[in-house]
Amino acid sequence: MKVLHFIDTLRAGGKERQLVELLKGLSAYKEIVCELAIMSENIQYNAVNKLDIKKHYLIRKNKKDPRILVKLYKLCKEFKPDIIHSWGSMTSIYAVPVAKMLGIKLINGMIRDSSPFNFFSKSCIRSKITFPFSDVILANSNAGLKAYNAPLHKSVCIYNGFDFNRIRRLHDENTVRRKFNINTEKVVGMVASFSDNKDYETYVSSAKMILQNRNNVTFLAIGGGENLEKCKKMVDDKFKDKILFLGRQEDVESIVNIFDVGLLSTNTKVHGEGISNSIMEYMALGKPVVATDCGGTSELVLHGETGFLVKSQNIDDMGTRIEQLLEDKDLSIRMGNAGRERIKKKFNLGKMTKLYIGLYERLLNGHSIR
Repeated sequence: MKVLHFIDTLRAGGKERQLVELLKGLSAYKEIVCELAIMSENIQYNAVNKLDIKKHYLIRKNKKDPRILVKLYKLCKEFKPDIIHSWGSMTSIYAVPVAKMLGIKLINGMIRDSSPFNFFSKSCIRSKITFPFSDVILANSNAGLKAYNAPLHKSVCIYNGFDFNRIRRLHDENTVRRKFNINTEKVVGMVASFSDNKDYETYVSSAKMILQNRNNVTFLAIGGGENLEKCKKMVDDKFKDKILFLGRQEDVESIVNIFDVGLLSTNTKVHGEGISNSIMEYMALGKPVVATDCGGTSELVLHGETGFLVKSQNIDDMGTRIEQLLEDKDLSIRMGNAGRERIKKKFNLGKMTKLYIGLYERLLNGHSIR
């Protein structure tokens, strides 16, 4: 079986992380030959360079470069893949005509979120163009399939998988604390980009509310993006040693390991989550979760069991749940342990890899994909 994975970039991001994880999983199966086509030389996941996989750089001169069609066609003529597995909306646009001309099966994996329906958005328009010509519409959450109104007979949900090897060699907790000058007993953290999709404003506001009444907790914000400076300005001088903006970090798992609570706050006006890699990291490391109730998050976080789902942009709701976990150590430990077990059983890399292989085999053998 030969599969060509086609993605726009390998910068830090959710779908990029999952592609790398899948390639790692598939590398153990010698009967499956994968090659990777990328439309950018921006690779921030160095793990892909350690894999025995051939990479092809189909560099765009602009966002809608028609020459990519020719390059992809030539690549497929040479590699002769059985399946093209696209990982984005634009890669699916390019893949459709090539797959049809060469008789290659196409898995359209553009759905990685469950954002509110907007007929004029790029993703919505591209979905309407590509879905009819795709053999499979693949998402990482059922909420995503529903949000995009994907045709049921060709829709498949495969949850993200976590590789527990990533957390086997963590830095010592005291070393991490010293590095970032964290001296408080408790630590709460959020790992996400400072983009419009994420609601750091509610997180920071909840942190300020909590710090009015207690000084034994440090709040961490890990990530970069266009809204970083705006969020920094929200923090009064008296809280600047308790609300820390760490920017982008390489060894995120070691930082998450010092959390007492993991947060994900989402701007539901413009975005719905698929299956969040950040939340998976929190849970794999045994951390209870507080997250905005939207999209696929409820498929990952079980409210009252592995954490709490809170109302969108509700400072009091978020703050109350954080406080509850900081105050009740037994509850925090119980939820963290339940979350770790949930990742091990339902969201592990081995299970994800086998589900992908099963999908590939059913598609090529002409069996029902569902």
